Parts: sequence; C-alpha cells; structure tokens
Amino acid sequence: MAPSKLQLVDVIRHVEPNSVSDRVALGFTKVLRAVADGFFAKRYGHRAIVLETVAAVPGMVGASMTHLRCLRRMCDDQGWIRILMEEAENERMHLMTFIEVAQPSAFERFLIIAVQWVFYIGFFGLYLVSPATAHRVVGYFEEEAVISYSQYLAQIDAGHVANIPAPAIARHYWMLPDDATLRDVVQVVRADEAHHRDINHSFANTLAGRTESVVVVAPYPEKADPMRRAA
Repeated sequence: MAPSKLQLVDVIRHVEPNSVSDRVALGFTKVLRAVADGFFAKRYGHRAIVLETVAAVPGMVGASMTHLRCLRRMCDDQGWIRILMEEAENERMHLMTFIEVAQPSAFERFLIIAVQWVFYIGFFGLYLVSPATAHRVVGYFEEEAVISYSQYLAQIDAGHVANIPAPAIARHYWMLPDDATLRDVVQVVRADEAHHRDINHSFANTLAGRTESVVVVAPYPEKADPMRRAA
C-alpha cells in the first residue's frame, strides 16, 4: 500500500453552512447521528452494515433524477450520472464487506428494510424539491461517516476491536495485499467516504450557484471492477 496517498485524505474537512437549507441539512444530519450513536454505541461493524444500506441510496436517486432531467432538457450531464452511479456501487461494496465482519441481527435486518424505504422516499422527494439541499445532506452524512470510521480505527488501534484479516471481497475490490487486515479496510473505506463527501459538497455548491469549490481528492486505492469476482 502507499501511505502517502492515504495521507492525502482530509479527515477533518467540514463545509460550514452558508444558507438556511444548508443549516437544515446539517441539523438533520446531527439528529440522525445522535440516533445512530444511541442505538449502535461502539458496535461499529453493525453500524456500518445498517448505515451503508442507506448510504447507497442517494447516488442511485441522484443518478436517475439527473438522467431524466438531461433527457427532458436534451443536455449533457457533465459526467454526473457516472459519478453518482459509482458512488452507489461503492457504498454497496462497503456493505458487502462489512457483512463479512459483523453479521446483522434479525432486528437489524428489519431495521434495514424499514429505514431504506423511508429514506428512499424522503430523499427522492427532497431531490425533486431541491437537488442542492439533497447533495448537501449527503455531504454532511459523509462527514459523519468519516468521523465514525476514524473512531472505528481508534478502537482497533486501542485493541478494543480485533484486527482480523481483511475479507476476501475487500482484498479483491480495493486490490489490497493478501496480508491486509480490518484496519486496512477501514482506512480505504474512510478514504472513499471522504471522496463522496467532497463530491457531494461540490455538486451542492454548483447547483446553488456558489463559486467556491471543494477540493476533491481521488479515492485511494484504485479499485477493481466490482463486476469481476475473484476466482
């Protein structure tokens, strides 16, 4: 692995709210964060499983809505559709990885079904009304995801969570070495989340007509084709 590339990931970046919609997006995110903290406490593997099922929704909604808008207006998407589809696929691979780390309970499986439907409908409605706010919400979600995975790393480093071998699906997808561990997986997942954070904040700024940009760092490492499975 190349630590220098991982060091490019800014794990403390925060975009200050600059409008009423931004403040609503941040407040909504903080409320959900408090709920997740109360329910999962320090069970980071289980937290990842439930939240990644939700995290994979916005990219798919954004991609489909952008696709339909571009068809109606007969205009170019500026590459947004592919970026959002890749985000959705990447979040789904996070889920597939953490299922190998922590098996969800029956209640958590029920929670996944309920929360996914509620969130999908709510986010779809929000994207119809204000795409900029929708992307800002995702940007703040991803800020919290970076914090959660940083805490996960701290628990591993402190010996409170076993640093087990990385699941095979993770080694293949992120092209990790054979001796990779859970710590390596959490690091690359955190880098992915930081990338999604920056992309969505940048999309929100563009849609809101704001000139300031968020510097986007490419995710690390380069990933394998998710459709190609290891033999």
